[in-house]
Parts: sequence; structure tokens; C-alpha cells
Amino acid sequence: MINSLVTSGCLQHYLLPTYENRPVWASSSTGGTDPAPDEKVAHMKAMTATAPHQVAITDVAEPVAADHEALVEVAAYSVNRGETFLLAAPPAGWRPGKDLAGTVVAAAADGSGPPAGARVVGHARDSAWAERVAVSTAALAEVPDAISLTTAAALPLAGLTALRLMRRAGSLIGRRLLLTGASGGVGHYVVELATGAGAHVTAVSATVDRGARLREYGATTVTSVHDAMGWFDVTMESVGGDSFVEARRRTHPTGTVIWFGQASLKPVTFDFFDWIGGTVGAPIEPFSYEISSHTNGEDLATLLRLISDDRLHPEIGALLPWQDTQLVIEDLRARKLRGNAVLQVIS
Repeated sequence: MINSLVTSGCLQHYLLPTYENRPVWASSSTGGTDPAPDEKVAHMKAMTATAPHQVAITDVAEPVAADHEALVEVAAYSVNRGETFLLAAPPAGWRPGKDLAGTVVAAAADGSGPPAGARVVGHARDSAWAERVAVSTAALAEVPDAISLTTAAALPLAGLTALRLMRRAGSLIGRRLLLTGASGGVGHYVVELATGAGAHVTAVSATVDRGARLREYGATTVTSVHDAMGWFDVTMESVGGDSFVEARRRTHPTGTVIWFGQASLKPVTFDFFDWIGGTVGAPIEPFSYEISSHTNGEDLATLLRLISDDRLHPEIGALLPWQDTQLVIEDLRARKLRGNAVLQVIS
């Protein structure tokens, strides 16, 4: 288990030397001399899947950016639970990593997005657990000087999910919100945003300690959904299995259940007679954070503005060098971490 706990705030970050000064050459030639120019292939370090649920730092080819992509030198990245699911059976050619913060070392060829030298946060398709990654400029936002890159790295997937859940829920002023699986990164963002919007929030956290920051944000916390006292106007459910069934039972017939995950990996089973004896008419809305009328870059800029305005505070439960990524994966799978885990790319 990871013992260090670092809470939110402007955490210090570290930048590697510039991209131009750090090529590493792989060669098929023998001996100590450099290979001929046409034999040189630039490489960098990246975290790759080596076995189910296992990662290690290896040499990979440098990313080649498309015209609409900027090349970013990664200072820090966040590990998400969904990535641990993919690591159970890694797809061929896939490398993990969606959330990142760093510095643009080569601007997009089409002229879009931030210039070289800009500090950015981004949400990549994959492969962001690396020294460098190519990212669509539509998925990047410039980070204000007052926000550290380690803080920004905790934003993308969890922050985007929370922000878009809030949009889906609509006005929450005076309404009762039930949130399951609340002690992770998404949960901390949802609770702070929802209480700030005037909601009465009941948050389900696995332990009393993991719910500490949620209570500071104004939520009532319980350690089991069975202890949540309904009715609720809005339920946000991400655990699945029995948790979903019990949360639905507590949702008012005029309310809404927003189903945005199944972290337990347990399927949901409905009993017809339980259904008609419970919340008849309360719709269940499947939710995917990837469906949005706003680009990832636009919404990341909104989240950064909320941090700058002191209205959002990323909860960083672990801040470690990227060499400790395997430890973080194990703790995430065991549900031992509170908030987000951020890894710093430090040589």
C-alpha cells in the first residue's frame, strides 16, 4: 500500500530537459560508434504493459504528431481506474495513459492550439504515461502560472466526468443528490461542485477516513448505500451490482438515476416486482463522459478557471515518481487511494 498522502494545493513540479536536447538512439549496428543516419531511430522512455496488470518503463519510438496534434513533454500524469481495467487484457499496440500535464515542445503543424513552450493539461487518446506524447489541440488547455502541473494532471478524466455529470443533472439548488463510489477522483469533484451549486449531497465512501474531505465540502457521508436515507432527486451511480439496485430504490419517482460506471465489475440485475414496488417512473440514464457538446480542451479550461477562482480543489491522494506507477495501480485496484494519484515523470 502507498503510505504517502499529499492533499490538494499548488504542488511543486519538475520539468525534464527539452525535447530537442534529449534524443536517444537505437541501432542495429555493433560496437561503440554511432550508426549511419538512415539507421537511427529516436527513442524515449514510456510505461508499457508487460503482463496483465503489470507495467514497466521501456524504450519506445518517439511519437509522430499529426497536423492537428501538439507534441507535449510530460511532467506528470494521473492514473485512472478505467486504465487498470484495460491493463487486465491490454489491447495489441496500446500503451496506457490519458491524463497528462506538461510543456508543448512542438506546436501543431496546422497552427491550432498552444505554442511551443506553453504549459498545458491534456486528455490524450492513450500513451500519455511517457516522456512525450502527441495530443490533439482540441484536447489541450493552457495552465495558468499559479497552478502547478502536478495539480493540473489530476484534472482530465475525473474532472471532465464530474463537470459533465453536473450538466446532465441540471439545476441542483435545494435538491438531494446521492453519489456512490464517492471517494475517488470523480467523487471529490462532484461533491465540491454539487455542494457549491446548492445541493444536499449524501456521498457513499468505503471508509470513514476516505470520506473526510467530502465532509469538509459539506456532504453527508455513509459507508454503505444501505445507510443512505432517501428519497433523492438525483442519483449518480458508478459501482454497479447491489449498489445500483439499492441506490435506485432510494430515488424519488420524479427523480433521475444517472448510471456512469460499474467499478465493482458486477452486473446489475433487476427484479420486476422490486421495480414496481420501488421507484416506478424514475428514469435511468446511461452516461458517458465522452459525449459532450464541448471539446475536452474547452472543459479543461473551465476546470482550470474554477481552480483559479478557489472553487475547485483537486484531491491528490498520492504524488509519486513515475517509477512507482505499478504500486499505484495495485492500490487503485484494491481501492486504497483517496482522490487522484499523480505520477511525476522524473528521470
